[in-house]
Amino acid sequence: MRWEFTVGSPPGRYALDNAAEQAALRFQVLERHYDPHTFAQLDRAGVGPGMRCLEVGAGGGSVAAWLADRVGPTGSVLATDLEPRLMADLDGRSNLDVVRHDILRDDLPGAAFDVVHARLVLLHLPERRYALERMIAALRPGGLLVVEEFDCAEVAVRRSPDPGAAALFTQVHDAFVRVLAGAGADAAWALRAASAFREAGLEAVEEAASAGVWEGGGDGIALHRANTEQLQGDLRDQGVGGDELRAFWDLLEDPGFAVDAYRLVTVAGRKPGAGVRP
Repeated sequence: MRWEFTVGSPPGRYALDNAAEQAALRFQVLERHYDPHTFAQLDRAGVGPGMRCLEVGAGGGSVAAWLADRVGPTGSVLATDLEPRLMADLDGRSNLDVVRHDILRDDLPGAAFDVVHARLVLLHLPERRYALERMIAALRPGGLLVVEEFDCAEVAVRRSPDPGAAALFTQVHDAFVRVLAGAGADAAWALRAASAFREAGLEAVEEAASAGVWEGGGDGIALHRANTEQLQGDLRDQGVGGDELRAFWDLLEDPGFAVDAYRLVTVAGRKPGAGVRP
């Protein structure tokens, strides 16, 4: 179906802007390492044929595509993002619409969706409670909200070629978290999301989390490369010099180095009311 709603305001921005050239690499890493967890949680929640789904901050579109496959021709998916350019290949799907949209400022259909999902969106928004309220308002009574966020305030070093290398990683990552915080992000929001769900009146709130280790030279740890390359100017403002950044990037390629993967926390809850369609 084609959704009709008003998009009137200029899109908001956040530190890890999807318009940057590093966004494609970031989405590729997220898809390879976190889509299996996300799909398992949505499957467990009962996403199925005929449902109407809203994917907020759809990024590269892999979750939106999975939802479209799952709901089938009798269902529909609306995929929104501040910068939807990386979802151009999804335009041919008859049950999937892609739109440029700001969850904080632009109109959304009320009580229209059986499932609303957002991954790595709310932690970046200073007005995250308001965005949460807007997503709940878009749900039908009995509809399901699934929000996934990184718990990324601290990352443990598991293996390091020397103590100085471990200290360098912590120095740069701490500066990265400060840059995010300066743009209004909360790197520990995942730890408070379930409480926010309950305070907003959602029922049957549940949590699940992923786990893993990223080794130097591996695919997952490239997320740190993409993020710090994109924000290298801001990191220099935080006191991280060019030589330190280059040493940090070299460290990410060292097989003698390993850190905990970002833990993805999934929180799901239902809007009070009648059961979902169909």
